Amino acid sequence: MKTRDLFGPDRPVRLNDVAFPPELKVLLLGPHPDDFDAMGVTMRLFRDNGNPIHVAVLSSSSGVQESYAPDPSPAAHAAIRDEEQRRSCRFFGLPDAHLDLMHLDEDHAGQAVQSAANLDRIRAKLADVRPDLVFLPHGDDTNTGHQRTAAMFACLAAAAEFPITACLVRDPKTIASRVDAYTPFEQADADWKAELLRFHDSQHQRNLNTRGHGFDHRLLEVNRAVAAELDLDAPYAEAFELAFWNQ
Repeated sequence: MKTRDLFGPDRPVRLNDVAFPPELKVLLLGPHPDDFDAMGVTMRLFRDNGNPIHVAVLSSSSGVQESYAPDPSPAAHAAIRDEEQRRSCRFFGLPDAHLDLMHLDEDHAGQAVQSAANLDRIRAKLADVRPDLVFLPHGDDTNTGHQRTAAMFACLAAAAEFPITACLVRDPKTIASRVDAYTPFEQADADWKAELLRFHDSQHQRNLNTRGHGFDHRLLEVNRAVAAELDLDAPYAEAFELAFWNQ
């Protein structure tokens, strides 16, 4: 399915106003557990529309402070983050079979590396799901995992034999991005999203320890800034830059 025409000619487009067909398939390509939750309100929009959503998490061992886990090994940290993602996805209502914790090859910092083996596994995931829309972090970002994921995906999307639209989310580590599409939301939705984010307790505690505020606050402040930038009536919005391949 070619999705470019669904978004229309005007930018930015309000995603709530787009008539997405229920058969349209969505893939969330997350460098880490919690990238899905960072765009949870938009994912809920597709869930409620009946669209099948698949979540692929590339790596899991980064971001856990040693003070949080008695066992400092990467395997122990990955187990913690994997379980946090399972619990958040169950709260969201994602079928267990639609969550793939891929555990790609990682570097010493727990970030998925750009390698032929990892590219092959992501390529296989794209071929299996054949998504119409892929959501992932923006490549212009200070996080190495975000940079590499965006680069690997762009390489594979350009070579894909089917049309793909990417929605590149703005998050706290994004350096610069266009707002081509957005999902506005109200305080009740923000409260729901905060609960979703707090399932990632290792990240919540790390933010409390290092920044003085929780993981939920950090993400929602980005959403608040987007809404102010767009001069919306709603207090929050998730923002995306669009990219199209084979369309």
